[in-house]
Amino acid sequence: MSEKIKKIAVLTSGGDSPGMNAAIRAVVRSCSYKGLECVGVFRGYEGLIEGDFKELNARSVKNIINRGGTFLKSARSKEFFTKEGRQKAFENLKNANIDALVVIGGGGTFAGASVFMEEFKFPIVGLPGTIDNDINGTDYSIGYDTALNTVVEAIDKIRDTANSHNRLFLVEVMGRDAGDIALNAGIGAGAEEILIPEQDMGKERLIESLQRSKKSGKTSSIIVVAEGDQIGKNILSLAKYIEENLKGYEVRVTVLGHIQRGGAPSCYDRVLASRLGVGAVDALLRGEQNVMIGIVHKKVTSVPFSDTIKGKNELDLELIRVADITSV
Repeated sequence: MSEKIKKIAVLTSGGDSPGMNAAIRAVVRSCSYKGLECVGVFRGYEGLIEGDFKELNARSVKNIINRGGTFLKSARSKEFFTKEGRQKAFENLKNANIDALVVIGGGGTFAGASVFMEEFKFPIVGLPGTIDNDINGTDYSIGYDTALNTVVEAIDKIRDTANSHNRLFLVEVMGRDAGDIALNAGIGAGAEEILIPEQDMGKERLIESLQRSKKSGKTSSIIVVAEGDQIGKNILSLAKYIEENLKGYEVRVTVLGHIQRGGAPSCYDRVLASRLGVGAVDALLRGEQNVMIGIVHKKVTSVPFSDTIKGKNELDLELIRVADITSV
């Protein structure tokens, strides 16, 4: 156990995700259990620069495990990109007698943490908090499961009206660089087609597939589109193209947007966040730093920030096969 660490700070950065509060709670209560002090940093790296700190204890985080978002707030800090900004953050940490830091966020959060660690040799561990599930080194990120359930529930409701009016719905979900949400939610909701950044289906092949579906007797269709898919300029231009080249359907567009980030976290996300939060404090006390705490094959593990930043999770090709088979 590291004898140097007696006070740990925790912050959330980047886009919020359901389960961040559960992760904060686990960090705070793990500190309390081990006799350590814990400090919450409000508004991510911006709060680190401004010294927006608050002492937290086990009672400070009661009744938050079921809440979405992050009670510590989140913000994107341009000043943290500068050496001067990071110097301010370091001085604030030292003045508050903070010995280590837990950051909860995505790839950008870890990149900033890695630079800070290199410059000041300050112990930091990260927790993957993003609904996109695009962090290398962990099977699942905090918030991903909840987002999937939110998307599936929304598509189920959209299908009711699609069936009632012989309509084709394009449903855009989050996933600028990764198609995990689109692929898994598409299978779970029984989508006829799934468009993801990792695979370029092409407009012509999409039309051919929809024509086959229509000939097979389908009177409505759902197409799930990841926001980063490049088959069209955007989802509206894709809808226009389909209308011009496929007769017999009314085409409608639904962009789910930030609704996917909200809501109470699922049980899976609450448990995952709790395991990773405890794992973060354990890792710091073992002397680990500059690592992300992830989950691989159901076991909590440590992954260097450099690995999480350079790579990203590979898409499960078996899921693509399953989607093709079950959408006939």
